[in-house]
Amino acid sequence: MSRVFIERPVLSIVVSLLIMVFGIVSYLDLPLREYPKIDEPIVSVRTDFRGASPEIIESQITRPLEDSIAGIEGIKVLSSTSRAETSRITVQFRDYRDPDDAASDVRDRVARVRTKLPIEAKESRVSKVEADASPIVWLTLSSDDLSMMEISYLAKHIVKPRLQSLNGAADVRIFGDRRFSMRIWLDESQLAAYGLTIQDVEEAIRQQNIEIPAGRIETPGREFSVIAATDLTTADEFGEIILNSSKNVGLIKLKDVARVEVGPADERIIARFKGRPSVAMGIVKQATSNPLILSDEIKKNLPNILKDLPKEVDLKVAVDYSIFIEKSIDAVFKTILEAMILVALVIVFSLKSYKAALIPLVTIPISLIGSFSIMLALGFTVNTLTLLAMVIAVGLVVDDAIVVLENISRHIEKGKKPLDAAILGMREVGFAVIAMTLTLASVFTPIIFAPGRTGRLFEEFALSLSSAVLISGLVALTLTPMMCGYMLGENHNKKKQGKKQK
Repeated sequence: MSRVFIERPVLSIVVSLLIMVFGIVSYLDLPLREYPKIDEPIVSVRTDFRGASPEIIESQITRPLEDSIAGIEGIKVLSSTSRAETSRITVQFRDYRDPDDAASDVRDRVARVRTKLPIEAKESRVSKVEADASPIVWLTLSSDDLSMMEISYLAKHIVKPRLQSLNGAADVRIFGDRRFSMRIWLDESQLAAYGLTIQDVEEAIRQQNIEIPAGRIETPGREFSVIAATDLTTADEFGEIILNSSKNVGLIKLKDVARVEVGPADERIIARFKGRPSVAMGIVKQATSNPLILSDEIKKNLPNILKDLPKEVDLKVAVDYSIFIEKSIDAVFKTILEAMILVALVIVFSLKSYKAALIPLVTIPISLIGSFSIMLALGFTVNTLTLLAMVIAVGLVVDDAIVVLENISRHIEKGKKPLDAAILGMREVGFAVIAMTLTLASVFTPIIFAPGRTGRLFEEFALSLSSAVLISGLVALTLTPMMCGYMLGENHNKKKQGKKQK
């Protein structure tokens, strides 16, 4: 095989260029992450039961669900937390279980015991715990003049839609918001005086605050849509809700036994930024998007979003995890450059010829860049560990080329013509180069069979390193002997002989 490439230098150069082109195109399509994507088969089940104490949550919701889920195959850890109004069950499966299949099994077991749960409890929410579900950038929305409910309205209806439309954004989560709601503060003494109970108030509100579809009116020549405003929207309208009627008192309205006002639906959760109450907004990236590009898009669009907000509202970036990722990736690229320089110095010092040292040095960029195409085919990402594999590969990919270079140089020193020496030298060490390449690649491959998270974490590291070594072996069989045949001429031969005579 090597003789074909030695006699056809253009073919050898084109093959190496194609490897680099495929590698560059693949690198542009590879997702960027801090660490390899490891989605452990973890499924969570959350059930809300408003007004229930932790004891009721434990006995009526958590235990029935746990008993049903416990029989699923491959469960490693089953844990639960019962708090006021909320039950949360976390199911961690063994590594061989597929996350989608595990979530489907949990969803099926939860549906079996739905009739055993209280009717008032909300439907259980079954979801997978994914590594990409954490926000990559946090924004804060605050103001000294507007109320928290007004800020929350701006965050939900103005800021969130703009952020969700950015390239690479998957979701925007809002924390610490205050949603508008109608709060009714009952007077116990007035309820007792009228002989009413809280259940009577709830039933009256439920019956009189409803939105009814009114339909349409059809005539032979026209058709009209009927809009009936049957739902209540203001505090005064809620105050006019009739609770009961009595011959002595007359109509008993809600405003007679309660104070009705617009207020936040929930004040249990608060978000602060530098001591100021604010609304926090976390932007979750898409699984295949680049966090650095998404962070730049957010910062670029912040001035445009601020133009649509009141002047007294302040929108800032509170936390940006992409900065740490960017610095980590830059540090690894710097290490790769330093490793290449050190390897080049060692080769030049050992071979004592800049022209001869250039031959194995060409192997480094071709092997590293070409390995990105294999990474893309295997579904890997550009992360700290895969780039660490590139750092280690810098010193390994030149071994094959150095062996080929030294053997061809030996024949040139004996008086052989460079092309003949290249063909003869590759005939002698060709299979040795193949054996050495496969040996280096096979040394790191068994790491992927390590059990648990270790094997899944270093899978991309091992295979990326093996990919670079395999491409270096291909380059050593094609490009390196061709370069030796055309670059190591008589000057190189006389120089070597002169140094020996000295």
